[in-house]
Amino acid sequence: MTAATDLRKQVTEAKLVVVKVGTRLVARGPGELNAEFLASLVGQIKRLQERGVQVLVITSGAVHLGAGHLSKRSQQGGLGARQAAAAIGQPTLMHYYGGALADEGMVGAQILLTTEDMQDRSRYLRVRNTLQVLLGEGIVPIINENDSVSVEGVTFGENDRLAAVVAAALRADLLIFLSDQRGLFTGDPRSDPDAEFVPVVRPGDEVSQYAAGVGGAESLGGMEKKLEAAQMTVDCGIPLVIADGGEERILLRILEGEEVGTLFVPREARPSRKLWLATALEPAGSLVIDEGACRALRDQDGSSLLPVGIVQVQGSFKAGDLVRVVDEHGREIGRGLVNYSSEEVAAIQGRHSRDIPEILGHVGDEEVIHRDNLVVTG
Repeated sequence: MTAATDLRKQVTEAKLVVVKVGTRLVARGPGELNAEFLASLVGQIKRLQERGVQVLVITSGAVHLGAGHLSKRSQQGGLGARQAAAAIGQPTLMHYYGGALADEGMVGAQILLTTEDMQDRSRYLRVRNTLQVLLGEGIVPIINENDSVSVEGVTFGENDRLAAVVAAALRADLLIFLSDQRGLFTGDPRSDPDAEFVPVVRPGDEVSQYAAGVGGAESLGGMEKKLEAAQMTVDCGIPLVIADGGEERILLRILEGEEVGTLFVPREARPSRKLWLATALEPAGSLVIDEGACRALRDQDGSSLLPVGIVQVQGSFKAGDLVRVVDEHGREIGRGLVNYSSEEVAAIQGRHSRDIPEILGHVGDEEVIHRDNLVVTG
């Protein structure tokens, strides 16, 4: 048995699977849905349910389906046009999902999410609880971003990140990205004949340079966004597979351990609160730390970030916000909730904790980020 085959065997034990479906699989063209693909997808979900596997779907396609009903002028209207297209396309999308599920004797449930739903801890937990009840009843949640009300600049941006957040919230056993590509290549196989397929990505492998191009005019993402979401997912201890959704029985073959698609091998799993910190929140700024602080966070279990290790503050944030922690080369080390505003951190950076009262004029926390509110990501 090869090392790759041995890694694939771990996937066969998955009991809770999140499947993200790309626009170019769901829709053939503006206003035209790929009913054949949906029937195949739902049929495979039915087979997995019969094997005791719970499945939920993150789906794209509403905006693309709705755009065909707008005039050419409206289609060029930016965020407003996208929101209008989503409002038109979402009922159509769910109608077809519902019909495909009914044909297999199953029931679906629509869940529309915004970033605010996941960034607020209490709302995040309510979303998780709802999904757990649905899955426990054998109902298939069909999830999409609520594009008709999402505000520009605070959206998920594409459903790859939304899928990673949902997978982390549910502590899924596996996340699968279905697209129109076989998986990850060393270049864009559509334009580079020398591009080589990458079957396995292990923790520490540098693959960001392989993210060539975007998904197309109908999508917001591409391989770059998939790799960002993949990194987030494996950092949470969840394996991920990118595969071609057009291949026959692709979900079943993945769960049977067949070497299809690109497998991203996970790191060690994290506690639930740190999964939320690592995925659901959008950083308000960054703290640049020195080499000694980097070593402490990486090597010393349960280490907090003290002001003495901070060399620069980037962005504007207030106490309680999430910030990125990066090294002096800009590489992310972790994320955490700060105890001080950006102005206060700038005043105490590089100083010992005992100096904080004198500098700020009041007694404060010894740590800029306490270990309980810090997750190491790199």
